[in-house]
Amino acid sequence: MATKANTNSNKGKRKLALVIGISKYKNLTKLPNSENDACCMSSALKEIGFTVTLALNLKYDEMKSALKISEDSTEHGDMILFYFAGHGVQWQESNYLLPQDVPHLANVDLNKNAFNAQEYLYALGERKPSTTVFLLDCCRSYHISVSELGEQALNQSDSRLDHFKPMHMPGSLIAFACAPGAGASDGNGHENGLFTKHLLRHITTPNEDIQLILRDVRREVMQESKSKQIPFLSDGLLERNICLYGQSRCKQCILGRIYVNY
Repeated sequence: MATKANTNSNKGKRKLALVIGISKYKNLTKLPNSENDACCMSSALKEIGFTVTLALNLKYDEMKSALKISEDSTEHGDMILFYFAGHGVQWQESNYLLPQDVPHLANVDLNKNAFNAQEYLYALGERKPSTTVFLLDCCRSYHISVSELGEQALNQSDSRLDHFKPMHMPGSLIAFACAPGAGASDGNGHENGLFTKHLLRHITTPNEDIQLILRDVRREVMQESKSKQIPFLSDGLLERNICLYGQSRCKQCILGRIYVNY
């Protein structure tokens, strides 16, 4: 486990980020770029005034601790950003983030060996941050365990994504690297994964609404992948002009107070 923290003085509300990158999976395909993606994202967020905790190649207990510390550190009015680069799956209407030592997936109990991103989002919400942004650079392939490969799984096979529960919470914006049930490119030999590559191009833009940034990222990812990878946004923001870098007001406005999944 490698963990680094950086503290920046900020005027007004605190900007806190937890950045996790996992490359060296013990039982799953290794992801060469995830560590570097996390390090690059950490540097970019420090540049725009976030207090960043960077954690690499976390085992289950280490990741559980990192998420809990992040939750406990959150205070009313904070701006919270969570970035994850690594393996992820969908199972039973939820997105799970996989630690470095997760067992082979065929018979794994994800509730005991992985982390439900929705539950972490809700836990942060209990602390009343002003804004919560999740940037999840991981696959969203649907996980079917051996025990599910029966009649019930077959009956659900065509409809499981129709019943997938969107991730949202008032005051949150969730950006996935890909659509439900799809995979995300780790970069195909490039320095960064496809989604993170384009995030890094835009996230340090001053006075730019985060929603506009993510729309630019989605367009560029689709263009480069020829629409094989389509980033997916779940929007529950309550305020206008949410900028990661800059003053409270941005050049352009987008109305909130609605949930949008697209």
